[in-house]
Amino acid sequence: MAEQNEAENRFQGFLAEVIEVEKRAKTGIYGEIYFIVCKILEGKDKNRIIKRNVVGPIKSGDIIRLPDTNREAREIKVK
Repeated sequence: MAEQNEAENRFQGFLAEVIEVEKRAKTGIYGEIYFIVCKILEGKDKNRIIKRNVVGPIKSGDIIRLPDTNREAREIKVK
């Protein structure tokens, strides 16, 4: 049963809570990509804090679904 739940999570992604949104780190042609710090809420990396880039408006406290937890974004250098 545990194997089935793990397989379902991998297919759907992993829940994460947004801890911080970097104010200066918006990029993309229209500034639609945000650099965030988030805490993984489930899976083998539960309670791990990672940095990711996300598209669209987002704020601290939002819950997002990440397709994987092993990638981590580098900091965006704004010119």
